[in-house]
Amino acid sequence: MTSRRGVVPLLAVLLAAGCTSAEPQKAPVAVVTRTTVSEVVEAPATVGARATATLTAPASGTVARLYVQDGDTVKKGQILARISSPQARQQLSAARKADRQAARPVSFGGGAPVGVRLPRLRLPSSLDAHVARSFAQARKAARSIGDRTARARLLAAVDAADKGQRARRRALDEVLDGLTRSLDQTLSQVSGQVSAGMSGLSASMASLRAASRSQTRAAVHAAERAVDALVVRAPFGGVVTLGGASSAAGAGGLGALVSQLPAGPASQAAAAAAAPAGRSGGTIATGVPVAAGDPIVTVTDVSVLTLSADVDETDVLLVRRGTPAEVEFDAVTGATYTGSVTGVGVTPKEGATGGVSYPVRLRLGRGAYDDGGAAPAPKPGMSAVVRLAVRRSENAVAVPASAIVTSGRETIVWAVRGGRAERRVVRLGAQGDAVVEILSGVSPGERVVVRGADAVRPGQSLS
Repeated sequence: MTSRRGVVPLLAVLLAAGCTSAEPQKAPVAVVTRTTVSEVVEAPATVGARATATLTAPASGTVARLYVQDGDTVKKGQILARISSPQARQQLSAARKADRQAARPVSFGGGAPVGVRLPRLRLPSSLDAHVARSFAQARKAARSIGDRTARARLLAAVDAADKGQRARRRALDEVLDGLTRSLDQTLSQVSGQVSAGMSGLSASMASLRAASRSQTRAAVHAAERAVDALVVRAPFGGVVTLGGASSAAGAGGLGALVSQLPAGPASQAAAAAAAPAGRSGGTIATGVPVAAGDPIVTVTDVSVLTLSADVDETDVLLVRRGTPAEVEFDAVTGATYTGSVTGVGVTPKEGATGGVSYPVRLRLGRGAYDDGGAAPAPKPGMSAVVRLAVRRSENAVAVPASAIVTSGRETIVWAVRGGRAERRVVRLGAQGDAVVEILSGVSPGERVVVRGADAVRPGQSLS
């Protein structure tokens, strides 16, 4: 919770008429003057770094080599450690194999339309030959008849029979041709339907193959990134701490990528992704086994230090971006640091006593001791007290803070007029440690009671 350093209102009850207490004959007074008044709000704060990243093991293995130690300063992209992980490399090999299998085309007869055509229906040629021989024999027998009239009649009958047979043969051929055409048409329709079905099946399989290929490619990319991450590099410049505060996957590692791969062919590549139950136990050194997600190195960028303060709801509306501040640390006795507000949050935080505060972020500047010597830079996590200069009035009409009396909803001072006390309702401006700005109610040069003001009565003699 924050506290306002400045006026502490004197919660007084004015003496009612008929009070039996003795009136003070004299009271200390001060002259209303013009001066600079600064109002300060105090709040607890914690030091933070510009950025912090915990780099984790992308896969199970062992620490092959460490290139840094606690406290080392590193540059962006600098190699910090190398992890040996046969599992990650096997996973990459499996992913590439699955991708090659998914890339193989699936053939359905080359995609050619399916067609079936029956041969033309015809009577056997041997039947025609047999009929022709039969008619030839009949004609030969008829010609051997001696009776001319009988011979002529018989030959005419054979010719008529042959003509009728030929007519019936042509009709039968037409029937067979019609039947052939009908069968061909029916088979053509069936063939079209089969071809359409095969085409739809081919398109469906192509879509499935494309989806499978996208999964296997994602598996290859994830496996490649996991292998690349076996070489741990600094994401930005900063100070190194081996290990980290949490072994959860995330902050800087790529171990979670494998577990998020989709099912299907890609799972062939990710089958070896499960981390073993063993953990490094927080110890990071060459040859130490690590599991996927174990913190390896934490990099903290301390090039810019920030402060996160909790400002009480009664004061937060006075805080603006750019508000200057003075900062003191328990760890650096006798030193004062500069600071300025960079942002005011809107998410409330309930305190232990039930009050509400809001987060205020500040940029921390340099510090100096009382003798002018440079103070050391604090470390992230250190606690501090910030004094925010929320209001500053130049050449303001001001009275001592002890002259202010709160009466119900009014704020008053006791002015001296003709040697007697006169009650004045005033409006306050900036409220400093020792003096308070008066916006209305008194003027420079007037005198006001500065001690025992809560016991003064209207018209009381102050001479």
